[in-house]
Amino acid sequence: MKNKILRLLKESEDFLSGEKISEEFGVTRAAIWKTINSLKEEGYEIESISRKGYRLLSSPDVLSYEEIKDYLNTRFIGRKIHYFDTINSTNKMAKEIAHKQGEGVVIVAEEQIEGRGRLGRTWDSPRGKGIYFSIILKPQVHPMKVSKLTLVGAAAVHLALEEIGIKSKIKWPNDILINGKKVCGILTEMSSELNMINYVVMGIGINVNLDRNEIPKDLQDKATSLKIESRDKVNRKKLLASILNKFESFYTPFMEEGEITQAIEVCRKNSAVIGKEVQMINGSTKRLCKVIDLNDAGELVVEFADGRIEPIISGEISIRGINGYT
Repeated sequence: MKNKILRLLKESEDFLSGEKISEEFGVTRAAIWKTINSLKEEGYEIESISRKGYRLLSSPDVLSYEEIKDYLNTRFIGRKIHYFDTINSTNKMAKEIAHKQGEGVVIVAEEQIEGRGRLGRTWDSPRGKGIYFSIILKPQVHPMKVSKLTLVGAAAVHLALEEIGIKSKIKWPNDILINGKKVCGILTEMSSELNMINYVVMGIGINVNLDRNEIPKDLQDKATSLKIESRDKVNRKKLLASILNKFESFYTPFMEEGEITQAIEVCRKNSAVIGKEVQMINGSTKRLCKVIDLNDAGELVVEFADGRIEPIISGEISIRGINGYT
């Protein structure tokens, strides 16, 4: 009932009387008053005037389904959202419930206590300052093709940022950079059996409205936020919805054919590493190479000093610049 009352308040341009709302839902005015107070506690600013009723003045900056659905144009991605104020990790929660959830269910949190990225690295997730979410996917393709999916997330984030006037680069396979600093990380995890996928969970974390002093000091030369780079606060609701919209458009061909041609093209055109000399790191082993291309399989094509040209598959491999992060 709470979401329905909220919808009525959002759609009304004037006051709604408690009597009218109670008649609409067949409950007492006391129940309406209790629900209104619950919405106020969640951050909704609601004006209450005797004999006139209730009027919504403003909505909180939260990423619940009710707050982003008006910006969504998806068919199934994000049409069911599990929203949390605080959580250990959206990926961890997604994996716990994935078997019982359908394709495209999203877990969103305002704060992660145990956020992490690839290779077990931590991801700081301060409350209300970023976008932290995971998507549950169940594609009927061979498990070997799943590594390509990270590029779908990268392409979706890049285009969503472009839509709000922020230029970024994609550092294969899972980082989004602005001016050479990381602003977004993507972690894709899978549960499978031989040739069958049980589920895939893709977690995306974005530093959105963090100020410079909220970036850990030891990361300030490597990490940034959208607010720092654009010098303006970003609407998190619109940005999350835009990412989900673009993700679905890239993901649908993967569901149907196992291909992500359009997403790869976006990643290729906006690569942060193609044409550069880099370090390829696998555990304690480091090798210098030059990035030549991103092939149609989503593999990074590199040339080593001896002239050998090889495709590199993401996984336990990381790419670093010769003199820094990129």
